[in-house]
Amino acid sequence: MLERTLQDLRTRGRRLLVPYIMAGVEADWLSLVELVVERGADAVEIGIPFSDPSMDGPVIQRAGETALARGATPLSVLSELRQQSFGVPIVVMTYYNIFHHMGDDRAIGELRRSGVDGVIIPDLPFEEGARWRELAARENLETVQLISPATSDERIDEILSVAEGFVYGVGRMAVTGEQVELAATATAIAARIRPRTSLPVLIGIGISNGAQARSVVGAGADGVVVGSALMRRLLDGESPDALAAFLDELRSALDDA
Repeated sequence: MLERTLQDLRTRGRRLLVPYIMAGVEADWLSLVELVVERGADAVEIGIPFSDPSMDGPVIQRAGETALARGATPLSVLSELRQQSFGVPIVVMTYYNIFHHMGDDRAIGELRRSGVDGVIIPDLPFEEGARWRELAARENLETVQLISPATSDERIDEILSVAEGFVYGVGRMAVTGEQVELAATATAIAARIRPRTSLPVLIGIGISNGAQARSVVGAGADGVVVGSALMRRLLDGESPDALAAFLDELRSALDDA
């Protein structure tokens, strides 16, 4: 569903917006998912909190710590997700330790029963992920691949040979976080990936406002993933109206690109 939905939207000329929400950051975090869908999200990335998040910057770490302190667990998050449908694809992002502890077969089954369409597992190396990808594919769970600015052209092609859902272009060589100025690597990685695949290409990590979203789309990306800029506003106590206004800024920038 993830790849088909995003491909269909792209065919109709729509630029893609995928906001990130940390599960369990608030008691009513599912209402945040509803909000981003109402404001034009084409898919939603749901973070499952983990105690040792190697890719998460300060904002996402703080959101994860808040969720863990509230008692969020992988199974509680998936149980909550199971209670609701949102009308757009759901992509879970977390670390492989969680799935390894659960067992691949059980983890994939729990994800699918919870309505999850795709997964992002940043610490599962490409070379060691074949078994996971095979098991997930059998259950129509799409495993999204990440490509960083340091990835060679040869390795990009190798990763793209197994990519599904969409391609997550990493905008800068750093952990997640807002940036005042868009890193040059964000537009460069979009331009490098675009001619190599027919899959939707989305750029994340460091996309902080509408102007930056428009820039990466101008470089060839089909859309953006936005996490820290949204979660920081939430953690700072901004109102739902303020969060909606930020999402509207992103949506308008992409629609006008």
